[in-house]
Amino acid sequence: MTDVLRRGRASLAFSFFAQGAAFALLVTRIPAIQDRYGISDAMLPLFLAAVPVLAGVGSVCAEQLVKRVPPSVVLRWSQPVVLLALLGVGAGDHVAEVALALGAFGLAVGALDASMNMLGVSLQRAYGRSIMLGFHAAFSLGGIVGASLSWAGAHWHLALFVSYLPVVAVLLPAAVVGSRWYVDARDGGGAEAKPSSGVTDAAPEGADSGALVFKMLLPLCLVMTFAYIGDSTVSNWSAKYLQDVLGSSEQLATVPYNVYMVTTLIGRTLGDVGVRRFGAVTVVRAGALVAALGFGVVAVAPGAWIGMLGFTLLGLGLCVIVPQTFAAAGRLFPGASDAAVARLNIFNYVGFLIGSPLVGALGDLWSYRGAMLVPMVLVLVTLRYAGSFDPGPAGYGDGHERARTADVGRGSNGV
Repeated sequence: MTDVLRRGRASLAFSFFAQGAAFALLVTRIPAIQDRYGISDAMLPLFLAAVPVLAGVGSVCAEQLVKRVPPSVVLRWSQPVVLLALLGVGAGDHVAEVALALGAFGLAVGALDASMNMLGVSLQRAYGRSIMLGFHAAFSLGGIVGASLSWAGAHWHLALFVSYLPVVAVLLPAAVVGSRWYVDARDGGGAEAKPSSGVTDAAPEGADSGALVFKMLLPLCLVMTFAYIGDSTVSNWSAKYLQDVLGSSEQLATVPYNVYMVTTLIGRTLGDVGVRRFGAVTVVRAGALVAALGFGVVAVAPGAWIGMLGFTLLGLGLCVIVPQTFAAAGRLFPGASDAAVARLNIFNYVGFLIGSPLVGALGDLWSYRGAMLVPMVLVLVTLRYAGSFDPGPAGYGDGHERARTADVGRGSNGV
């Protein structure tokens, strides 16, 4: 059964990679999309906001769907839709067509993000040790690859459809084939892992949708929101900040986001080892402090190179928080982890929606240096809720990781 888990882990990591690449290919070609469809500057924010709003709807739908079918089924169908919607963004000729494609992308990506993290949480429970950061490292790697391919498409002046088609042609069949090996671990038991092609008891028994559960989940929802406010600040404002505030060249202004993505990849690749050795609480606290330091350095930087140092620190700090937040939700509600992950995933998009307008408004009304202090303070609030990341009886991290089990499917206590 350990071979089943290994195949499940590898196939899920590829899904994270493919999603990272698809998302990067979309967001890094926004100017080209705007030019192709003649979207005005006034209308562009509406299009950009619609995607995370619909993604939130998709996440809510995923929460309901997994009461009837396993999360692997939701992932198996949502990932091809995301990739085909990406291709549709580059294939249309009219604004209505791109609006339809972006709408499909948003709805599907919400279900995709939720179901991927559901499977990641359940696999981590089956493994009995921290592996969640590794999945998000695959997402970061996909983002780097997607951004690099976008740069090549822009450099060679390729049409959007021509730029997207080879990527979708490779990722789509690979994702479909890889979906054969998804593993659904029984929600709430953590002891039984089954290939996704089998029948699973997917409904989160004991899930409570009342105020009490949400009240318990709320600290993690806030942490998720604050982390994505920080992330969207980097993705949307790093280039403008370096060029307009710190006086860098236009070429140099493109570097911070790439550095941020690389350091995010490095931090997530090494992060699981840190969680196993020091525990989730310590890693999240350290990440919040490093991220806050990064925002502080960016705010006071006298020049571009010091500013890039700040963005580097941001990547190393923020990268560990989101994966651990999903993992903590799964531990907090062992009998309803799928529902908890889907609900928590909504606040990914809330943070994304808030972050960019918040920094822009503060920058215009006050100063962009001062605006960088706001996400710094919000990230520091994570320290207040760090106790929510305590693994408790889950048994991994904090120096008492459970031993790996040779046969997860054997006996009633498989792990």
